[in-house]
Amino acid sequence: MRNLLSLFFFMLISGMAMAQGPILKTNWTDQVNPEASHQEYPRPQLVRENWQNLNGLWNYAIAAKGGNPAAIADGKIAVPFAVESLLSGVQKTVGPEAELWYEHDFDLDLTRGKNRILLHFGAVDWEAEVWVNDQNAGIHRGGFDSFSFDITPYLVKGKTQKIKMRVWDPSDSGPQPRGKQVKNPKGIWYTPVTGIWQTVWVESVPSTYLKSIYSITDWGNSALVFSQEIIGNTDGMTLQIVIKDGEKEVYSSTGSISDLKTIQLSNPKAWSPDSPFLYDVKVSLLQGKKVIDEITSYAAYRDIRMAKDSDGFQRMFLNGEALFQYGPLDQGWWPDGLYTAPNDEALAFDIVKTKEMGFNMIRKHVKVEPARWYYHADRIGMLVWQDMPSGDMGNRWEVRPGVIREGMYKERTAESEEIFKTEWTEIMNEFKFFPSIIAWVPFNEAWGQFKTTEIVNLTKKLDPTRLINSASGGNFEMEGSDVVGDMLDLHNYPDPVMPDPEIYGKNKLMILGEFGGLGLPVEGHTWLNKDNWGYQSFTSKEDLQARYKKLMVDLKKLIPLGLAGAIYTQTTDVEIETNGLMTYDRKIVKFDENFLKEIHSSLYK
Repeated sequence: MRNLLSLFFFMLISGMAMAQGPILKTNWTDQVNPEASHQEYPRPQLVRENWQNLNGLWNYAIAAKGGNPAAIADGKIAVPFAVESLLSGVQKTVGPEAELWYEHDFDLDLTRGKNRILLHFGAVDWEAEVWVNDQNAGIHRGGFDSFSFDITPYLVKGKTQKIKMRVWDPSDSGPQPRGKQVKNPKGIWYTPVTGIWQTVWVESVPSTYLKSIYSITDWGNSALVFSQEIIGNTDGMTLQIVIKDGEKEVYSSTGSISDLKTIQLSNPKAWSPDSPFLYDVKVSLLQGKKVIDEITSYAAYRDIRMAKDSDGFQRMFLNGEALFQYGPLDQGWWPDGLYTAPNDEALAFDIVKTKEMGFNMIRKHVKVEPARWYYHADRIGMLVWQDMPSGDMGNRWEVRPGVIREGMYKERTAESEEIFKTEWTEIMNEFKFFPSIIAWVPFNEAWGQFKTTEIVNLTKKLDPTRLINSASGGNFEMEGSDVVGDMLDLHNYPDPVMPDPEIYGKNKLMILGEFGGLGLPVEGHTWLNKDNWGYQSFTSKEDLQARYKKLMVDLKKLIPLGLAGAIYTQTTDVEIETNGLMTYDRKIVKFDENFLKEIHSSLYK
């Protein structure tokens, strides 16, 4: 039966492709099983054994906004792929005037007893309302943060349970964070992503359980400081933390439940791109000797800070040593899955290739990835600068006082501001676990930028341990006599430049936030057969590589002048953009990889 359904699914998407012209597949497209894709545990930072994956073929319908379809019976959609994507098996546009409905019956295989059953969604774009067995479980707004509902009160006797879901996504008609999505894709703006685009799953938890665990490094005291969030009544309970280096136990203690627990490490092993060492962690909630709840996790001993070098320039110090950071702008789009990689191997692939090319950093651009992407960055060893997805870029703009480079600021409604702050808070609280993330970037190029000082202060309050790039691409704001945030970041295409320390001073990190964009369309590997685009286009690999070498020569000259980091555009082609290091389908690396690794290594010396 599974093979017949899979055959039907791929006949369906092949038929659509023929109707719409050539399609672009990755090496993983045909490996996708629509009934059971992305089966890996979706939350590697906090793992439990009693869980169940709900990805697979769900019923769907597209109906006018505000209606309630009598039957959700337009066909089958492969979860967790957005309805506009090839891999969803649907490949239809919804638009702001319509809503996407889901329905799914499943057998609950988890042990219930007195436990609670939580229904988790990795991400749904944008507004999601959920019913379980025809009872309303709740509503969530936000396209990039995970959410869950305790569905225990709505379960019925027997194994079979029913989920119904309504999704509305206004794309660029609304004020919500949406990154590069637009209703009419063109240029640097891409196909909309509507609905479920990350794993759906359920887990069984006790009435008192660990919701999150998080650690930071106290570098000066050779310690890890743990904090946790616990749901439920903890009276009389204790918390046990066990830390291992492989099979060797390096720490174990049981004590009172407190907000912070400082753990001294003997001869701690530091995490870095060259040595991405991770400690294994097990945390248990105990009632006497009885284990109430238990999770496995991991931790890294890693310190990031800004400090001046011997020449008086601010540098990024990783584990006490100055490190020039260089990496690609990574947008995380796929020709077959759009926001969703076809499988877990594909999800890790861009990080693996980025490291093989000799980069030590990735700027994740106006998109937030699934938790497993950051886990892969942690285990592979890749520094990450994390953007907030942009949004609300229309309507009236105004120039506000107190900027170094005159720019545009968005006058947003109270609702728009609250949507931004709520989702940014959720994103930071969810992803600050991952040690690979070393910088937060709340705004890009004044796209929806507002109240910069307030947002930077919010970012610093939520996470004082990382660097903040207040506005990648300029448009800075003053607080007193200084620029808010830690970085002065300019964009320039194609050649490298840097902020002038004679003008701006030496109190901030001097960053080249985007440059390059060298384009090379490769026949048979482009989104369109013609009219593809790059900031500067070439017709041969040799010419492309020669121009890139010149960029690297010029970039290297800026480092002793104070440049602390740079980002090259970009990891892969995306839709009609052909300025990737790789083609959109990831089948071709446009450069000689050994050439890249060698020339990049000279930047870090």
